[in-house]
Amino acid sequence: MPMSPLPETTVLVLAIGDGQPLMPLTARRTTAALPYAGNYRVIDFVLTNCMHSGLRRINVLTQFNSLSLHNHVRDGWSIFNTDMGEYVNTVSPPITAELSIYSGQTDAICKNLYILDGAPDDTVLILSGEQIYRMDYAAMVDYHVRRGADVTIAAIDGETALGSSFAASFEVREGEVPALREHNPPAPLPREEGVYGPMGVFAFRRDCLVRCLQGLGNHGAHKQDLIDLIRRELSGRARIAGYRFGGEFGRVSQDKYWRDLQSLDDFYQANMDLLKLEPPLDIYQADWPVRTYQQQRPPARTVPGRSCNEGICVNSIVSGGTVIAGGGVSRSVLGNRVYIDDSAMVEDSILFPGVTVGEGAQVRRVICDRNVHIPPGERIGIDPARDAKRFPVTADGVVVIPAHHEFTS
Repeated sequence: MPMSPLPETTVLVLAIGDGQPLMPLTARRTTAALPYAGNYRVIDFVLTNCMHSGLRRINVLTQFNSLSLHNHVRDGWSIFNTDMGEYVNTVSPPITAELSIYSGQTDAICKNLYILDGAPDDTVLILSGEQIYRMDYAAMVDYHVRRGADVTIAAIDGETALGSSFAASFEVREGEVPALREHNPPAPLPREEGVYGPMGVFAFRRDCLVRCLQGLGNHGAHKQDLIDLIRRELSGRARIAGYRFGGEFGRVSQDKYWRDLQSLDDFYQANMDLLKLEPPLDIYQADWPVRTYQQQRPPARTVPGRSCNEGICVNSIVSGGTVIAGGGVSRSVLGNRVYIDDSAMVEDSILFPGVTVGEGAQVRRVICDRNVHIPPGERIGIDPARDAKRFPVTADGVVVIPAHHEFTS
């Protein structure tokens, strides 16, 4: 079915998480600002989806460790025409008589209700900035408007959710969501046909959302996620539609890939997914390029080391400015300005920008944050007991080296 002209839409991107599940990577940055796939930041995916969907009025709500995210949005996304009413704004918590932080998704929107109260747009699209996926939002907004819904929930099935936990689940019958089932505590979705969870994409009729939030007030919005708001305040009172993620609609290729970064292992696996023979996430679709801020760096290269060993790179993602000088890299993701010295070996690892791996060092199943020098001859990911005494280790056994870590002899 051809889409109608896209209605005027205000976008709210929520990048408000405290990052605790991803510590120490989030000690100095928010989850949305984490490097991903060498060149990108996590938030680039939701902003790219907006750009290709024709949505050009975007507010990114931030709070914890947000400087890196603000800088990235400024440097990489100052591309819209403000004279045409287009923008990407970063919005910090408002300062009133008392300093406060957002207690949850609904509270964040409630405290910035002025953005919606005076907006001319009939539709509000609310998105998570801490997930990795590709989606044509224009198709969902069109679906939302055609159905005359008060709220439309993007629905994800258990197979696509890959074990992520959800606070609610529901069915979609003839495009409608008859009821929401609460999961307390949050739980993975069963891999059953017809059972869905909210993927973090919501379309609201603006006046319905504004009235609901005004009725709640700041106290009523405390610690509520959006799915809680819908379940408690709108279920049975408003028309709730369900839009199946990865369905037949939209211009993006339907790879049905979605990652909610709920742990360090989620982050690690999201990067490793790109190294599969047929990656489940298609970042190479020619008419849906993922935009980011690209620093000016020389091309990556492999060169012989001092021992005349050739630099070898197998099945890896290698960013600009990286040099593999006689070392070997396999099944790894390297950010920009990484240096791999002679006879060093890097396997199944993620190295952030500015990492150097010294001569003869061995690195296996490691996430190494930026600007770390791994000394010559060092062994990480080889001896689990020794690693656990020095570094955080994930449930799946991935060693995490914090930014600017200094090794001691």
